[in-house]
Amino acid sequence: MLVAATAGFLLGLSLIVAIGAQNAFILRQGLRREHVLPLVLTCAISDAILIALGVAGFATVLSRLDWLEPVMRFGGAAFLIVYALRSLYSAWTGGNSLGAGETTATSLHAALLTCIAFTWLNPHVYLDTVVLLGSISTRYADHETAFALGAMTASFVFFFSLGYGARLLAPLFARPVAWRILDGIIALVMASIAINLLK
Repeated sequence: MLVAATAGFLLGLSLIVAIGAQNAFILRQGLRREHVLPLVLTCAISDAILIALGVAGFATVLSRLDWLEPVMRFGGAAFLIVYALRSLYSAWTGGNSLGAGETTATSLHAALLTCIAFTWLNPHVYLDTVVLLGSISTRYADHETAFALGAMTASFVFFFSLGYGARLLAPLFARPVAWRILDGIIALVMASIAINLLK
């Protein structure tokens, strides 16, 4: 059981750590210290739901819905392009900083909707959690639940570390130029993911 849980944790962590749209958004919100707890919970709980579905055999059902993959792919690409353009605009205008006089804040509702879109409109999330983790869990006969719990724990550890650990970088991001660079990197990440989805 411990072997299965450890394997689930390490594999889950290795899949999440790659810089993606969701991680970039959580990093940005963590730096701004805006709605960190609800956002990291949303990401981790979403992952837990998808991992549970994959281990329960939903990957087989998903593979039979031919229409769902292109809908998710094009919808996700469109969302990422819009967000990339917003980040590019912020990088160009230099509208962000962590200065004491900063007054612009994202509402909790808007932040949660954006987080949910990054999570549930990204086909790669389904491939990683439902398909890949779901199929690998079958190698641990009678210990699939331990494998799933290990992978879920990895999601919680990673997102909480990213969201709350971002504040350690706050002194660097007190300067607007650092935000312009971050927004530029986020725009590039979003655009490259969108382009890969459209291939």
